[in-house]
Formats: sequence, C-alpha cells, structure tokens
Amino acid sequence: MSFENALQRHLQTFKRLPEIQADVDTLAAQIATTFAAGGKLLLMGNGGSAADSQHLAAEFVVRYKAERRALPAIALTVDTSILTAHSNDYSFDSVFTRQIEALCQPRDLVIGLSTSGNSANVIHAIEAAQTIGAVCWAWTGENGGKLNSIADHLIKAPSTETARIQEAHLFIGHWLCEAMDRQFSTAEETSS
Repeated sequence: MSFENALQRHLQTFKRLPEIQADVDTLAAQIATTFAAGGKLLLMGNGGSAADSQHLAAEFVVRYKAERRALPAIALTVDTSILTAHSNDYSFDSVFTRQIEALCQPRDLVIGLSTSGNSANVIHAIEAAQTIGAVCWAWTGENGGKLNSIADHLIKAPSTETARIQEAHLFIGHWLCEAMDRQFSTAEETSS
C-alpha cells in the first residue's frame, strides 16, 4: 500500500464529512449548553480512541487557540490505578461504567469513541450515563455498530477503515474546540 493510496483514502473520507455536519453542529450546541449550565464533558475510548479522548479533554481544559476559561472535560482513560484496579477486581467491560457512576451527573455530556461501535466497555458506560440522565453521544465509523441503537446521538465518520475513522474523529474534535473557543472567549469578552 503506497503513501498516495493512503492519502487518497483519507481525502475520500474527508470529502464526505459534510454529510455529518448537521450532527456535529448539534453536538457543538449541546457541549456549549452543557458548559454554560455548569456541566462537564466525559470522554472515553480504547487504544487510539483513548488517546483521542485524552487529547480532546486537554484541549478543553487547557486551551485550544483562544484565551478563555478552562472548560470541564475529563478523559476516563487516564487514571491507571482506577483502570487496572477495576479491570483486575471486576472486569474491563465495566471499567468506564464505574467511573460514570462516580463522576457523571444529569447535566453532563458523555462521548464514547469506538471506531467499530461495538466496544463493550463504551456501550456499558453509555447505558449507565443514560440511566443517570446525561446526554450520550457515540463517535463511530459509518456502520455505527451496536452503539447505533444505544447512544442518544451519533457522529458516524464516513469510513469503515479504523485509521480514517480516527483521523475524522480528531478533525471533528478540533473543530469542536474551535467552536468552544468562539463561544466562550466571545461570551467572556462581552460580559467583561
């Protein structure tokens, strides 16, 4: 497989992103509402999706581009003591569920990243967050997997190839960071 071939598959995926723009706009509005109401964003995923969760949480808490207040976002993938203790004592399938039970409130927004849409630990955590009353989004590939019928809302990256799905998820995450920069830096300047 050549570099050019991989690049073409990447470009094909990105050319299709306008198909999901309305969903991304809806998510941006819901994240802004969540932050404005004092809620937080909880993110989770496995492997590359775990890294994306951590990356995006850092962008919200620290900053993306604009100077603005810290926005409350937590990646449920970062505490190795919780991850290993729970997986050892209980099951890896419920490693995020336990954290949702401890940290999630009804005013929060939960995002579970799973390129296949079939990650058991993400599915169980989404179900637990729904029981609490949080708004739950899943970021998947174009098939949606089991999360297609479980999550409240989906962002389905238009690809079946894991790498292309993750590239789309990261782009969407960065755009959401830009949207929150605009929302909160403008709001803070206006109220000053």
